[in-house]
Amino acid sequence: MLRSLYSGISGLRAHQTMLDVTGNNIANVNTTAFKGSATQFQDTLSQLTQGAGGPGAATGGTNPAQVGLGVQVAGIATNFAQGSSQTTGKASDMLISGDGFFLTQQGGETIYSRAGSFDFDSAGRLVTPSGAIVQGWGAVDGVVNEGGAVGDLSLPLNAVIAGDRTSKVSMTGTLPSDAVVGTELVRDIKVYDASGAARTLSLTFTKAANGWTVGGVDGTSSGSTALAFTGNGVSSGGTLDIGDITTTGIRIDLSTLTALAGISTVTASSQDGTAPGSLESYSFGKDGTLIGLFSNGEQKALGRIALATFTNPGGLEKTGSNGYRATFNSGTAELGAPGSAGLGSLTGGALEMSNVDLSQEFTNLIVAQRGFQANARIITTSDEVLQELTNLKR
Repeated sequence: MLRSLYSGISGLRAHQTMLDVTGNNIANVNTTAFKGSATQFQDTLSQLTQGAGGPGAATGGTNPAQVGLGVQVAGIATNFAQGSSQTTGKASDMLISGDGFFLTQQGGETIYSRAGSFDFDSAGRLVTPSGAIVQGWGAVDGVVNEGGAVGDLSLPLNAVIAGDRTSKVSMTGTLPSDAVVGTELVRDIKVYDASGAARTLSLTFTKAANGWTVGGVDGTSSGSTALAFTGNGVSSGGTLDIGDITTTGIRIDLSTLTALAGISTVTASSQDGTAPGSLESYSFGKDGTLIGLFSNGEQKALGRIALATFTNPGGLEKTGSNGYRATFNSGTAELGAPGSAGLGSLTGGALEMSNVDLSQEFTNLIVAQRGFQANARIITTSDEVLQELTNLKR
């Protein structure tokens, strides 16, 4: 039988595979974080009809003569180039800007993915649309231990944080230097005890002959001090301690106050106590930190997403549902936090789009179709030659 007949058949098979790969790329043009594939061809074994001959004294050398036996698919390579970003505005959607992969667990198997279309289930766990659980590190008292083992990343829906007692209050503003002796300015400041319960600290500024004095009352504790100002109205420094500052007392910082004629703007600029708070909302940082926003205005880290990278990402095996599994040729996964070298950063409220180039894929369709037609013509021509041979007997 003619060798060209089988060469044509191998060409049909190879170009059919190319059509399959190209069709799959086009079908996934809108799949989140889909990575397109390309078909690679190579020739098959060639039949040696004449071996190479070395040069002699009176004759030259001859090259080998070989007849190829067709084509075969050498491999299907995945293109891991970054896809375009699509803003969704959804807090749990995330885009990786870099080469990292999300870690997920499903049925006891670790699956890696570039698709960051996540949501929280009824148990508060961050999951993919197919139900795989996103992996990361939990936080203890707002501190994430990246060196520990990864686990299910979850949002504690009923999380609360305890209040902190007020230990320092900072005052700012200006006292009227031209006020008459005996003038009083009272400032009430909301502070908190160790349990986070609010109470009122009352400060009274009294004009003295050579400046101002400050007295403070906090429940049963009180204290007073004198304020001195330079000639240009700048405070020469000062603090006021009310109660035992090592346990329950409060230190009042008065060092930034000034004294100018006709201006009375003294007020509390800050205090370090907080009331208890309950979880109200959340957000993700560029480093993958899950940040809880509490009703008392505090923010606290609740966990951090883990990312993985591979020496050879092209060696990963596609599992469907935008997932990949590690193989012997991909290498083992190297874990780290977003922002680490080689892992990339995260962008919240956005998704990575498919990196399929439709113009290139439609061109590949034409190339595959013409290649298929040409190889079909080989079979037709070979059949006509065989027909001529069978007609010799007539």
